[in-house]
Amino acid sequence: MKTFDSLYQELAQRAATRPDGSNTVALLDAGVHEIGKKVVEEAAELWMAAEYESDEQVALEASQLIYHLQLILLARGIKLEQIQEVL
Repeated sequence: MKTFDSLYQELAQRAATRPDGSNTVALLDAGVHEIGKKVVEEAAELWMAAEYESDEQVALEASQLIYHLQLILLARGIKLEQIQEVL
């Protein structure tokens, strides 16, 4: 099972190694604006799932939001430690 920290490390590794066909790399190359649109989209989908769908769908939408949130942090060069300092 992945943790929040291990997902971040996995995404950082993909950003560094840039494997061919990686959606992570494609999104990072698209930039903060495109990743930000995905964050907004996934946040809305999570909200709607929480209102109207199953717990499983809520968990899926939450995982997608976390993924895109971490991508935007990576795109900006923000480390998890910086987030933890202000929590």
